Amino acid sequence: MTDTKVYLLDGGTLVIDGFHAFWNRGPGGELRFPCYSVLVEHADGLYVFDTGYDHDHVQRVLPFEKPLQTPEQTIPGALAKIGKRPQDIDYVINSHYHFDHCGGNKYLTEACTLCHAAELEACSCHQPFEHLGYSDLSFAPDLAKEKTAAKDAAEPALDIYTPRFETLTGDQEIAKGLWLFETPGHTAGHYSMMVELAGRRPMLFTADACYSQKNMDMMCISSFHLDPTASLQSMQRLKDLAEKHDAELFYSHDPDSFGDYVKAPGHYS
Repeated sequence: MTDTKVYLLDGGTLVIDGFHAFWNRGPGGELRFPCYSVLVEHADGLYVFDTGYDHDHVQRVLPFEKPLQTPEQTIPGALAKIGKRPQDIDYVINSHYHFDHCGGNKYLTEACTLCHAAELEACSCHQPFEHLGYSDLSFAPDLAKEKTAAKDAAEPALDIYTPRFETLTGDQEIAKGLWLFETPGHTAGHYSMMVELAGRRPMLFTADACYSQKNMDMMCISSFHLDPTASLQSMQRLKDLAEKHDAELFYSHDPDSFGDYVKAPGHYS
């Protein structure tokens, strides 16, 4: 594990209401929260976990989320800060396919895309209330074409590349010390990721199974969940995994914790 490094790639911020961030608890009002990606530099290759949002898509389809993203906070810009290029990435792992976790996939045209089998299925067969969550299909041009053919879509035509998908089920050690754990509820096929490192405690990335430390402390999910009961079970599972592996939890959208995280070009090892 001595060669493994983890970089957090700042992807900008979005806004939601506090009653959505903390379902039926609040307090209400605008809450601006971070989005970020995780680059794992491993002996077996370069892995990116989640790719944030695409500013143009959000501005066009979800402008009420008030995106703030500089060129340095796009996937190409963030990778450039650590001397990497999009074509250097070997694998993209998507925790799930909501727009703020897959918007940068389209830049990583040489990478193999890993996701839960149920999550890829959900992109074209999801509940009506998940429509905006799954609104960015730029990571899968074929799916986007099908959607456009079925009805007029807000998205422009996509014919960027044909991604290579590898679907998974169950918990998986995809490389030595690089784990994916099933944490469904937020979506049907949600994965969280744990990285073992030589010089510190393992890093357990919750993705949207838990937005923030405050959500975990209150055992309060956000409102954007397919199955609230399963979501609470997954939050408890993350607690149990952290205790079992002595892992540190890193939350997906925590404005309080994010300021203390080491961002690229700094890294964890």
